[in-house]
Amino acid sequence: MTAQRREELRGATRLVVKVGSSSISGENAARIETIVDALAGAHSRGTEVVLVSSGAIATALPLLSLDGRPNDLATQQAAAAVGQNVLMWRYQTSLDRYGLLAGQVLLTAGDLDNPTHRSNARRAMERLLGLRILPIVNENDTVATHEIRFGDNDRLAALVARLIGADALVLLSDIECLYTRPPDEHGAEAIPHVAWGDDLAGYEFGSVVVNSVGTGGAATKVSAARLAAAGGVGVLVTSAERVVDALEGGEIGTWFEPDPDGAARALTGPVRTVHEDAASIH
Repeated sequence: MTAQRREELRGATRLVVKVGSSSISGENAARIETIVDALAGAHSRGTEVVLVSSGAIATALPLLSLDGRPNDLATQQAAAAVGQNVLMWRYQTSLDRYGLLAGQVLLTAGDLDNPTHRSNARRAMERLLGLRILPIVNENDTVATHEIRFGDNDRLAALVARLIGADALVLLSDIECLYTRPPDEHGAEAIPHVAWGDDLAGYEFGSVVVNSVGTGGAATKVSAARLAAAGGVGVLVTSAERVVDALEGGEIGTWFEPDPDGAARALTGPVRTVHEDAASIH
């Protein structure tokens, strides 16, 4: 049943959790343990969880002796191939503490546009969940140049949440909540709740931010949250540091209320709508 309020996350039947590159790479690589602790806790309560994890390229940087995110596509693709392997190993090693098994699912946005591929992806993830396996989804960076450019895993997480009929989506990043303008600017105010249908045009979420390890920014989180909410999926945006509180329904982050009529359309309607309100997100 779709979560209408953040406190319902603790009792959710099915969740999608997305974590960004900077939250689990470099000096933050140890945070994988905390994230797995939270996922295992939800799993023990009977919640089915799908993890959408960025971080393949960022994980490979020190292994390939690269100082920062490569600029050329071929090196990005090579780094993704190396990093994805190591990233999955890190997750599985941590999951071993709980006797849990992960299953890798690599997708492109194009896969979810194609009816046959979309059906296959849904069936595979449903079977993994039925076997009590944690699907770990990432963009297939070696072939999908779109994600390598910017912010696609927020969109991918929203599409996956709609695809499998999740009760809620949790977008984890470096900030605890969204603000009315960049939080380092004077007058920025925290946004605890976004009701369905709220007009966000007056807020300044900033352009896409690209750092040395990852891509994305507040604007991509908002766009992805609205995409998921339009499909009847409630969305919580908060920091990776608060993942335990998030999955236990704590009063944290920014909650996007789902469209009460959206769930019926989520599995059957078109999903290529990530830019549907891009004009109103700055």
